Amino acid sequence: LFSKTSDRFEDTSASSSETEEDEHQPVRHQDAITDLPSEYWGIQKLAKYLKGGNPTATVIALCAMRDFDLAQDTCQLAIRDTGCLEVLINLLDTDETKCQIGSLKILKEISQNTRIRRMIADLEGLQIMVKILDYADKDLKCLAAETIANIAKFKRARRTVRQHGGIKRLVGLLECTSVRSTSPSSFQDKDTEVARCGALALWSCSKSIKNKEAIRKAGGIPLLAKWLKCSRVDILTPVAGTLQECASEPSYRLAIRTEGMIESLVKNLSSKHEELQMHCAATIFKCAEDKETRDLVRQHGGLQPLSALLDNSENKQLLTAVTGAIWKCAISGENVSKFQDYKVIETLVGLLTDQPEEVLVNVIGALGECCQEPTNRTIIRKYGGIPPLVKLLTGTNQALLVNVTKAVGACATEPETMMIIDHLDGVRLLWSLLKNPNPNVQANAAWALCPCIENAKDSGEMVRSFVGGLELVVNLLRSKNKEVLASVCEVVTNIAKDEENLAVITDHGVVPLLSKLANTSNNKLRRHLAAAISQCCTWGNNRITFGEAKAVAPLVRYLKSNDPSVHRATAQALYQLSEDPGNCVTMHENGVVKLLLAMVGSTDEALQEAAAGCIANIRRLALAAEKAKYG
Repeated sequence: LFSKTSDRFEDTSASSSETEEDEHQPVRHQDAITDLPSEYWGIQKLAKYLKGGNPTATVIALCAMRDFDLAQDTCQLAIRDTGCLEVLINLLDTDETKCQIGSLKILKEISQNTRIRRMIADLEGLQIMVKILDYADKDLKCLAAETIANIAKFKRARRTVRQHGGIKRLVGLLECTSVRSTSPSSFQDKDTEVARCGALALWSCSKSIKNKEAIRKAGGIPLLAKWLKCSRVDILTPVAGTLQECASEPSYRLAIRTEGMIESLVKNLSSKHEELQMHCAATIFKCAEDKETRDLVRQHGGLQPLSALLDNSENKQLLTAVTGAIWKCAISGENVSKFQDYKVIETLVGLLTDQPEEVLVNVIGALGECCQEPTNRTIIRKYGGIPPLVKLLTGTNQALLVNVTKAVGACATEPETMMIIDHLDGVRLLWSLLKNPNPNVQANAAWALCPCIENAKDSGEMVRSFVGGLELVVNLLRSKNKEVLASVCEVVTNIAKDEENLAVITDHGVVPLLSKLANTSNNKLRRHLAAAISQCCTWGNNRITFGEAKAVAPLVRYLKSNDPSVHRATAQALYQLSEDPGNCVTMHENGVVKLLLAMVGSTDEALQEAAAGCIANIRRLALAAEKAKYG
């Protein structure tokens, strides 16, 4: 970190796709065979009947085995050690429906265990279960799907399901008329149960990117949309969970918007079930990057329930999803106005302390969007939001730093707030973040420094107080990241307003570095680069040096840009450069006069004045040349 010379200082949507989420669960083993309880020996006796009995004896043995607490480690150990697991899987491949049902009921229970689900996959049990999904017996289908849901918690299992046609079959389980029925019969109830189990399995499988695509190709999206309208929470939860996973893909986000699912997601935000609320909010979080989706959330009345859910700060998973959804919805100004009505900004400020990082990332992201509005910047200051924001600048979480630098920068546009930020050493912390390896953090820190420099009482002295700070800024002009370059150019523009600092950055080689960037086609970089060149022209021979570094001709081309803001900054830079006769010649040769003449009539007075000034300088040079030639 930087130290001020006058003082001494001491020194934050996502899908779990393709993760091995159960890799790190502990596997407990019995230490000594002598310590094994009676359940172990009981299952060992039953294993004999399973292996060698007739169908009737097998069914009885299966029923007896289910009387044990199969969630116990001891029972699961016995099933593994006695070879029962192989027998249970083999029973799935028989013609005895009762044996298959009994076996699946046990497998469904024990497949909650990490090690056992991997053993089932090794024994090719998944392939048989996928085949069972085609059977007519609905009980069998349900049990097979639920067991697949348990096993498909790791990557290899999800891949096996897909490669053996399981995704298409699971999507087929969602095909049912009961979702539209107002008075479902018992037959339809069974269909609904099949759909519930299918949704559970799809939810587990949807953590794989390839499976998401397979679900889409199998026609799963419209079926998920239909089930999202049902009233049963036990179906809604896996359906919303599947959509949350799949919403990481652009094709799903488009479908969620166009298939009318936003209305259903919003409706379920008011459910009494927190898990369902969480999945719906998390899906909105992923989808609301899109403006049309943000508008739909507002139009369907989703902003009010999202705001109300902020009060449930105990459930951190729900709070993460809700704050994420609010953050993305706040990208639209119309939504920010609604959030103001619901006192969301005040509530978000209250969540800046004692929260996990994943919540803080979203809370600060939301505040960063909301404080683009001056009223909300005042609210953040009055409710004590500035100190916790500045404190978070010392963190290491990159996503958090990206958001907090943006929020602090927006707040620093208020002179009163800037004083607080500076008093809390926030400007030094922002400057230090220019050394962060993450280009997004660098860029946001640089953007944030601009209002800090503008609103400082003695900005020149403040900037000089950061030892090595000016050299760091100049060196960042070597970055390959366009956003970093644009933001640093804007910092240079602000620094260069102080003559002493401009002299220092000139010595550090700012002119040749800016000149090297001149051939860019990026309009944002063009605008801020032109502004930096314009400001740097006011020192020494910098105008001449820009000309020698061949920065003039590319700037003339900027006037052909379709971005009016580029025109103004470019005309101002060309006006400054035209004070040097050599640059006037270069501009004239590159056809600048015709381009500038068109801009003299602009409604933008600054552009008008700069264009006219540049033309005047070129004209004066031409007259002087004529006078020298002809006398």
